[in-house]
Amino acid sequence: MITNQVSSSGIVRPSTKKYHASEYIQKSCKKTLYPDLCNKSLAKYSTKIKTNPKTLATAALLVAFNTTQSTYKILRNLSRNRALNPGEKEGLLECVEEVSDSVYELQKSFKELFFSRKGLKFELQMNDIQTWVSAALTDDDTCMDDFRASGRMNILVRGLVLRIARLSSIALSFINMYGV
Repeated sequence: MITNQVSSSGIVRPSTKKYHASEYIQKSCKKTLYPDLCNKSLAKYSTKIKTNPKTLATAALLVAFNTTQSTYKILRNLSRNRALNPGEKEGLLECVEEVSDSVYELQKSFKELFFSRKGLKFELQMNDIQTWVSAALTDDDTCMDDFRASGRMNILVRGLVLRIARLSSIALSFINMYGV
């Protein structure tokens, strides 16, 4: 719920809590490689994130996971297209497998981060999460490196996979910040 405050001058401003949360996300996103995408993908979570580093990392990871899962479904459906030439089909099937691995790794990471607590096992948990998100990024890179197509199919697949790689990179940035 967005609340407004009326100042003595009569100007309506967003509530301080909402402002601080949005500002926190913007400042945090500036520390990533993709600040615009970061802001766009996390803005709607500002009331949940507030100024909590764990919640920020968890939200970023959730966005990466959900987008990767959607991308997997799109790529799987594209791979069933009968108009693909054999090389495109083979490359697309390899991408489907790589992105499927990314979904699995991001899901494990999300669960581990969600239930993580500062304490004895925290460093081990963070190492596991960092490893899994890094593996998801590697899978995305492998898909893009191995995919050979031309025209619109190439642009479409590379655009989809580049987006999930960037979202995973953003999540990894916040995981690294939270883990220190």
